[in-house]
Formats: sequence, structure tokens, C-alpha cells
Amino acid sequence: MSKRLNLSRINADLQDMASGDIPETILDVEINDDNILGPHYIKINGPPDTPYQNGIFKMELIVSQTYPFQPPHLKFLTKMYHPNISQYDGSICIDILKDQWSAALKLKSIILSISSLLENPNPRDPLEPYIADIYMTDKKQFNENVIKHVKKYSLKEDKNKPEENLGENTQQNINDVDD
Repeated sequence: MSKRLNLSRINADLQDMASGDIPETILDVEINDDNILGPHYIKINGPPDTPYQNGIFKMELIVSQTYPFQPPHLKFLTKMYHPNISQYDGSICIDILKDQWSAALKLKSIILSISSLLENPNPRDPLEPYIADIYMTDKKQFNENVIKHVKKYSLKEDKNKPEENLGENTQQNINDVDD
């Protein structure tokens, strides 16, 4: 497959993800017009009926020229409290971004899978073992901790101030792992 065709696939997947046809999950997609490979930024809503439900979370997406044969790189920029999301760097532990990757997957379906991961953590494959332990042993405490993090770190939707209203500070969200 040629480099040109791969870039066409990337562009098609980005446009599909930004189409607005699943606004309950994907709130906004900022496509990097200067570089089709990224970084691109995605804002998602927390899934309803979960402790994440009142949050808006920002992710960074970078794809390579080998996409769709290799998975894209996705990470949360918003600090998350989740067994499968690193509090240190926002990396996401989900099988479709690792050993279950398939070139048939589209970017939009990856975002839907990550939203599903927020609903249904996988404590048997954690990036944060301490959080996984709380999830498995004290679900009430886990939910309280998530709600606390959502209130403190989630994005505040304000169309007039798109980047000044990120939690408390996006870089702080990534570096502040002691909360």
C-alpha cells in the first residue's frame, strides 16, 4: 500500500471521527491542518450513568504513515483516575491499541472502545495496580475517587475560552500524580 493511500485513509478516518454523528461520546475533534499525522485533539464526554458522566476529557492522537497497519498513539491529556489509564502520562492500556489491533478498525471505533473502557475498566490488565485494587475491593470508594478527579481535572466547556479552561492546567494534570 502506498504512502499516499495511507494518508488518504488517515484523512478519511479523521473526517469520519469529526463528523459529529456520535455527539454523546465525541464532543469535539481538532484536526491538525498542518500535519495530517498529528497531533490531533479529541474531547469526549464521560459515559452516562458512570462516575465519569459529568466530565469532558481531552485526548491526543498521533498516527504514523504505517496506519492502518499499526495502531495510532492515543493518550489522555486530562488527568484520569482509572486502572487502565496512566496517571503519569495518560497512556491507555486497551487491547485494541496493542495485540488486538486490526487494520479494519477506524479511529472512531477506537474512541468508542475507550469510552467503553471508562464504563467497564479491566482491573486484570492495569496500568495503575493501586486503582485496580480499589476498583476490585471497594467499588464505592473507587466511584468517589473518580468523581473527585472528574470535578478537579475534567475540562470545563466554554466555547469562548477553548484552551484556558482545561481542568486546572493540562500539563499539571499530566505531571501531578500525587492526587
